[in-house]
Amino acid sequence: MPKKLIECVPNISEGRDLQKINEIARQVETVEGVKLLDVDPGKATNRTVITFVGEPDQVVEAAFRLIKKAQELIDMRHHKGEHPRFGATDVCPLVPIANISMEETAEYARKLGERVGKELHIPVYFYENAATEDKRKNLANVRAGEYEGLSEKLKNPEWQPDFGPNEMTETVAKSGAIAISARDFLVAYNINLNTTSTRRANAIAFDIREAGRIKREGNPITGKKILDENGQPVRIPGKFKGVKGIGWFIEEYGIAQVSYNITDIKAAPVHLVFDETVKAADKRGVRVTGSEIIGLIPKKVLLDAADYFLTKQQRSLGISEREKILIAIKSLGADDLKPFKPEEKIIEYLLEKDQGSKLVDLSLADFADLTASEAPAPGGGSIAAYTAALGVSLGTMVANLSSHKRGWDDKWQYYSDWAEKGQKYKEKLMHLVDEDTRAFNKIMSAFRLPKKTDDEKKMRSKAIEEATLYATEIPLKVMETAFNSMEIMDAMAETGLPASISDAAVGAMGARTGVYGAYYNVKINAAGLKNKEKAAELVAKANEILERTLKKETDILRKVDKKM
Repeated sequence: MPKKLIECVPNISEGRDLQKINEIARQVETVEGVKLLDVDPGKATNRTVITFVGEPDQVVEAAFRLIKKAQELIDMRHHKGEHPRFGATDVCPLVPIANISMEETAEYARKLGERVGKELHIPVYFYENAATEDKRKNLANVRAGEYEGLSEKLKNPEWQPDFGPNEMTETVAKSGAIAISARDFLVAYNINLNTTSTRRANAIAFDIREAGRIKREGNPITGKKILDENGQPVRIPGKFKGVKGIGWFIEEYGIAQVSYNITDIKAAPVHLVFDETVKAADKRGVRVTGSEIIGLIPKKVLLDAADYFLTKQQRSLGISEREKILIAIKSLGADDLKPFKPEEKIIEYLLEKDQGSKLVDLSLADFADLTASEAPAPGGGSIAAYTAALGVSLGTMVANLSSHKRGWDDKWQYYSDWAEKGQKYKEKLMHLVDEDTRAFNKIMSAFRLPKKTDDEKKMRSKAIEEATLYATEIPLKVMETAFNSMEIMDAMAETGLPASISDAAVGAMGARTGVYGAYYNVKINAAGLKNKEKAAELVAKANEILERTLKKETDILRKVDKKM
């Protein structure tokens, strides 16, 4: 079964003492199976965001150990910082990442909260999807009054903690309270301004955040509040739902920032929040100089940002992931205050570090050397996939060049769409380079299984058959993908940049070579199957794809020859 994965993002009220920060963060690594992804301290806020991921029970254990160590090392009676807070571990949200529902994640949050309250004697408040009542869903409500108002909060019958003491004991005076939740992925995002004015920064935040600003008579700042029929202030909503925001001054950088928590990145994509902030700042004579992503971010957030800015520029979206990430960083000014390192800030890249080396990560020279060595893999299947990937890359190049040709501005979207398709084919074929080698390794592993007893022999025979079937299906996927990718070269042979039409031809030949090479891998692996009916079915399909490929290549080359 696929692993259930959750992420935990505790925020501790210490951002200056690195020794304390590291000692608290190290608790995560004492739990087997949990990966510490990021530790992001902030001096001005005196707060550190720690991020780790793992299976639910292990994450709950790691979170408990971290909260316990923070309770030991942080004394809230002496804490000062720009960020709202009411505890040593101020918030501890759990985020569903893979194969787990929000409801299940909320149960783990409650399990953690109960243990923290009972064993560590810290007041625990559940918020967002773990909240026990509606008014506690909003973190701002739960944390209202902050640490300084905690003593009075604990006396209020409406704000009794969900677990833990309801009075300001010596332990609570030192640790403060904690808010624990299950929530969707949150992006902590600060936008930098060329001003020191927190008033201007707050005004911008009010334009953008969901809560907006209070409606007033006359002067929008000093005028009398307008109340509704219940006596509550009427609010003018901001631009985006799922955004919380305030303005503050960061002494460390000598600038004001608008600080956002984006709790719904579908309703409020980072790039749109950035662009609207630029507009709101410009109205007030303030310039946005860049932005700062706190903690980790999903790769899709940056890829969507790149597509947004590329579209505004009428540039092709069919470029590599690496190029898109760079464009997003530069467009958002995410490296304005300090370097933005994708391998350290993007959650998927951090998780990939533990998945071992890949053939596609080798240099061209190393890949060729490994292929030529005595090692049995990579073999013909991987080489076929890689050859086809190079073929469609050439077709994609023609699409990108055509998209940017002077005088063809009205056609940029057409070529961009083809380039995007080409990138998807390329990515799938590059994945199949390694998948073919993994399939071969599965066969080798099956042959190494013990075969002393009858049961062992049966299990071994079954494993060999399953591995052989998989090793036949993978090159068949290479054939299908490589053949389908030829639509890119076909379109570029017809409508692409005339000066690059020969590249469309070479691309088509590369895809055809990939299909032919994979075809022979299907045949040789199918021959090893005991299920001869299945083997015949796979070979027949391979023959059909090969025949269609050769016809398609002939058609493309004929078009190229005609134009040349």
